[in-house]
Amino acid sequence: MASGSNVPATIPALGGEASLNRYLAEIKKFPILSPEQEFMLAKRFQEHGDTDAAAQLVTSHLRLVAKIAMGYRGYGLPVSELISEGNIGLMQGVKKFEPDRGFRLATYAMWWIRASIQEFILRSWSLVKMGTTAAQKKLFFNLRRMKAKLDAFEDGDLSPEHVAKIATDLGVTEEEVTSMNRRMAMGGDTSLNVPMREDGEGQWQDWLADEDQLQDERVAEAQEATVRHEMLVSAMEDLNERERHILTERRLTDDPKTLEELSQVYDVSRERVRQIEVRAFEKLQKAMMRIAGEKRLLTA
Repeated sequence: MASGSNVPATIPALGGEASLNRYLAEIKKFPILSPEQEFMLAKRFQEHGDTDAAAQLVTSHLRLVAKIAMGYRGYGLPVSELISEGNIGLMQGVKKFEPDRGFRLATYAMWWIRASIQEFILRSWSLVKMGTTAAQKKLFFNLRRMKAKLDAFEDGDLSPEHVAKIATDLGVTEEEVTSMNRRMAMGGDTSLNVPMREDGEGQWQDWLADEDQLQDERVAEAQEATVRHEMLVSAMEDLNERERHILTERRLTDDPKTLEELSQVYDVSRERVRQIEVRAFEKLQKAMMRIAGEKRLLTA
């Protein structure tokens, strides 16, 4: 933030949906940091615990949180609450950000923002967990989009063809697709004793099964996800600046750039950008395998 700025380095209050427009207007007042400003602020926080530097990093990315949160409006939860949860994820991302790795904070923090929002949705959307495995979460957050793509707007169960298509595309079982569709058709939290038919026969609880993971399995999965992410961050260091940028813009963002857009940035052909992307991905895979091997040797 410029030294002469009159913009406060505190997050504006977000009191609910009524104040949402005011909040969105307020966060636009925070300036976007240049790469150099961001790096220096991150180093000040990392090396000296400078909370003012951390606050500037957070406030300069509040618009990113709001943009990501808006993408989850279809789950019936207040946008203000989604943004608040996303802000928590942003703060976690800032706390763990390592500027020397060569990434911009936005690239790193969006992982934390999205994870925080998704966990909040899963906690809030139903008293019965929608699923804890990565595949089940992917199903929950993609089922509506897949149904729209297939024009499957009918009430009740999906057709066998649609169930099979969704299960194949998302890497889950057909039973999981049918179960998730039934749960989501009911809306958010509801009584377990709600009748499933007009004649009163059958209750919502009759459709539920205890598919929850054991505590040690959940912990192991969370640890594995953290390790995979750390390996990815480390492996990206094997790429040069152009390869990192192209791979990030093509495969690691919510709104991937086209080959044409990147070809204009680097003044090369679209085919050349594609070749760089493929080469960068291959280098990334080799680096991931090398790092995984090193970890195995250390734990052997």
